[in-house]
Amino acid sequence: MVRVRGGKGGSEEGVESRGGELKARSKRKVLRPALKEEREEAVKEELKMKDQSVRKLQQEMDSLTFRNQQLAKRVELLQEELVNSETKGKKNKKSNDSPSQLRQQRQSVFDEDLQNKIEENERLHKQVHEAHEQHGQIETDLRGRLAVLEKETAQHQAVVEGLNQKYMDMIEKLQNDKANLEVKSQSLEREAKECRLRAEECQQQLKNTYDDLSSRLDQSASVIQEKVSFNDTRFTQYNTLNVPVHDRRHQLKARDVASQALAFLRDLVGALLNLHTYMEQRVQIYPIDSATDTVSSLNQKFSEYLHENASYVRPLEDGMLHLYESITEETVTSLETAVKLKPFSENLNAYVCFLKKILPYQLKSLEEECESPLCTAHLQARNLELQSDMKQLTAVFEKLQVYISLLALPSTKPEMLLQTNHNIVFTQLAACLHSLHDVTKDILKHYNQKASLEQELPTVTQKLKTTNDCILSSIVALSNVSGKPCPESVPYKEALVNRKVLLSSTESREGLSQQVIQSQEKIAKLEQEKEHWMLETQLAKIKLEKENQRIADLEVQLKTTFPGHMPLVDSNQEEDSALNLETGILHEDSREYLIKSHYMTRVAELTSQLQVADSKSVHFYSECRALAKRLTLGEKSRETLSEEVKVATQNVVRLQDELTTTKRSYEDQLSMMSDHLCRMNETLSKQREEIDTLRMGNKVNRCNKNNTHIQSDYSALF
Repeated sequence: MVRVRGGKGGSEEGVESRGGELKARSKRKVLRPALKEEREEAVKEELKMKDQSVRKLQQEMDSLTFRNQQLAKRVELLQEELVNSETKGKKNKKSNDSPSQLRQQRQSVFDEDLQNKIEENERLHKQVHEAHEQHGQIETDLRGRLAVLEKETAQHQAVVEGLNQKYMDMIEKLQNDKANLEVKSQSLEREAKECRLRAEECQQQLKNTYDDLSSRLDQSASVIQEKVSFNDTRFTQYNTLNVPVHDRRHQLKARDVASQALAFLRDLVGALLNLHTYMEQRVQIYPIDSATDTVSSLNQKFSEYLHENASYVRPLEDGMLHLYESITEETVTSLETAVKLKPFSENLNAYVCFLKKILPYQLKSLEEECESPLCTAHLQARNLELQSDMKQLTAVFEKLQVYISLLALPSTKPEMLLQTNHNIVFTQLAACLHSLHDVTKDILKHYNQKASLEQELPTVTQKLKTTNDCILSSIVALSNVSGKPCPESVPYKEALVNRKVLLSSTESREGLSQQVIQSQEKIAKLEQEKEHWMLETQLAKIKLEKENQRIADLEVQLKTTFPGHMPLVDSNQEEDSALNLETGILHEDSREYLIKSHYMTRVAELTSQLQVADSKSVHFYSECRALAKRLTLGEKSRETLSEEVKVATQNVVRLQDELTTTKRSYEDQLSMMSDHLCRMNETLSKQREEIDTLRMGNKVNRCNKNNTHIQSDYSALF
């Protein structure tokens, strides 16, 4: 297989492939006219043979027509002679009877011969006509085949031209791809060199870190050997003597778990107490009411056992309460230190024994209900289902007791339960609680159906209805206690959306917090400027008061210097002085106003510039964060694109190999097709020649036979 490679070797192989293509094209150009000439020569030879056969047939027809004319003339002469002989025979009929009979015999012989010749002539005419028709049919067939072959050659020529064009386009495309791949290969080689350098650096760093860590390990090992004289971490007996680490968070969590377990057990104890109590009431009421008739001994014993349920159920709550009180923030809580778990396990074991004790009585009581005459088939089915449910409930409590007793083992016998198995025991305990919930749901379902069926009975009492309702409520409470709802989990897509919203909100919150800080700084600056201007205004007020005081002092001095005699001043002078005073005051006011307006505009400009700068800084900060994210995404995309480029190069190499193989296969197929066509043309020409020679031989033989027959007939006639 020819592979397109970069470098000198790839160019030499490309030149060789181009030279092979040019040779193939030159061979095709030479073979096409040769093939056309051979086909034209074969067709011309066939036409010549057909013309020769037609000429021979025409000559035979001419000879036959000439002979027919001769025979017709001969027949006319014979008829004339016959007529003459008949006329002569009539004259000499009487005298010549015997010669007339001979003539009649001869005439009959001639007539028969003539009739045979006429029939043979007709038969020959028919054969000639059939030969003409066969010749025309063969000629039309050959012309049709010639047209089909010409059409096929044109189609093959079009296919060859299309393939040549396709190969030329493909070669150009491959050359372009080759150039691109050479450029990419050079860039990849550079990257590979950089990667090699980086790998060498990483290897050097790894070697250095390995040496450093090995030296540290040796140092620490030597220190341990020198300083640690007794290492007991490998022995479990010694590890039990280790002082446990006190973790306040762990203690709080353990206390929280214990409080949850206590609340769960309180609800469970209440539900079980109600269930057993109401079951005792039901046994006293149904199927036989103890107020009107005596209850069976089985139900009497069953009710006595149920009456003792509090002595087995109440200790469960007390044991869990003692366990909860033993867990405090100051103590260290673990399975090894949870000593109060053992009494709780014993209380649970006693309750499980109580359930096992009342289970057969409960099953027999349900069977007794089924044997009553008022029990229907559906009610019997519900009773059977309740029997299986009660068995499952007892089995679930037995499993719970087993796992809790296993958890209580480390407090008394630590070697009986390894620490690695603690998680397994807890998972199995959780599975038992789930199965307890499932069993209680089944009991609730079946007992609800049973209660609805019993309400339809004609002899049902109100006391039984209320008892059934109480039992259903206790079973519902038990089901709710055993299957407390877990918090719903958020779907993954929704969590991603919430995370994006949270990130965007945190970004916006950070931006807003920065803006708030900047605005607070601005406010502080403005307050400082405000205080400055307040001080300036106070100073100006003080100056104004001083000026007013000075004016008042001057007026007092004038009054003292000129008591009762004020200087006479003209009205014009007074007006001028008043105008001067007003203009001075206005001038001072305008100057202060201009200064104030200048500073206010300056402050406004500075605040606007600060706001613009703050907004730009926030914008630039957000843009920098976005660009950093885009940079990380770009690096990831670059890595993915580099992987895709590697895959693409591999695909290009594979496609080039496939292209070379397909090209070679097409060339081989074309050469094989051309050889096959040449062989087929040769075989067709040979077959046609053989057919023509056979036909000509048959026709010549027939003509010779006919000529011999005609000659023999003529000789017989004459």
